[in-house]
Amino acid sequence: MKKLIIINGPNLNLLGKREPNIYGSLSFTDFLEEVKEKYPKVNIDYFQSNIEGELIDKLQEVGFSYDGIILNAAAYTHTSVGIGDAIKAIETPVVEVHISNTFNREEFRHQSFISPNAKGVILGFGLQSYELAIQSF
Repeated sequence: MKKLIIINGPNLNLLGKREPNIYGSLSFTDFLEEVKEKYPKVNIDYFQSNIEGELIDKLQEVGFSYDGIILNAAAYTHTSVGIGDAIKAIETPVVEVHISNTFNREEFRHQSFISPNAKGVILGFGLQSYELAIQSF
């Protein structure tokens, strides 16, 4: 059984409430339950934090023992050299995921410190971006 973890960054705990025109109205908890039912042969763990250092700690914790990491670092994607360096330092492949198409948004969202060290990048497919990432492993 493959062992994956989804790691979500700041404000993604508000999915379902936050800007539903961009992020939809489904909570991530509800979405995750649906995904776990859809992929019963994949062990999917989940972690969310609004704190950059906690995200780095989690990447380091799981980065040598999991089959894959699905990371939506949210706003930290565009600002965190530390998260980019953590991905470079671990062995587990990381797929960068975004719910929205970051290239349809503000200019600062076009830069990613994660992409250069990621296995791949999936963006703009709503919550389905996570499912596409699961399928990539």
